Amino acid sequence: MANAKIIESKAAQVAEVAEKIKNAKSVILFDYRGLTVAEVTELRNEMRKENVEYVVLKNHAVKRACEAAGIDASIETMLHGPSAFAFGHEDAVAPARVLKNFIKKVKKCELKGGIVEGKVTSAKEVDAIADLPSREVLIARLLGSMMSPISGLAIVLDQIAKQKDPASAQEA
Repeated sequence: MANAKIIESKAAQVAEVAEKIKNAKSVILFDYRGLTVAEVTELRNEMRKENVEYVVLKNHAVKRACEAAGIDASIETMLHGPSAFAFGHEDAVAPARVLKNFIKKVKKCELKGGIVEGKVTSAKEVDAIADLPSREVLIARLLGSMMSPISGLAIVLDQIAKQKDPASAQEA
């Protein structure tokens, strides 16, 4: 018979993981087999730089937490074997990008899939997400494309003004 304190602590852990899953923009699952302690430390450091949380949890606890968080039951297919989890709280792309780059570098471990914006995604989809630029880069590109027509118009108007009044063109 299980001890009541143990059951309470496990329930608290499940509740904590469910809350993390609800609040995270993405959760990426990966198989960490074959990594040395030095490689895991390097991976943790890279994730910390991107504000990504790296955690190793029991698959059964994550399964229960996903049920509590209302995540699709298809996540169960990914919860086999050793699993580590990367929680992206600020940027949905960051965990996938860090893991993909790390896997390329060490040629060990593999992506299993994940939860992105509350939807279960396969390893292929996570791989595709990893290739997306960061949110800041996308915003910069959007602003750049929005400013392009305006700056083009300003240049054309300036050239027209210089053609109509050559004296002001020489002063500048």
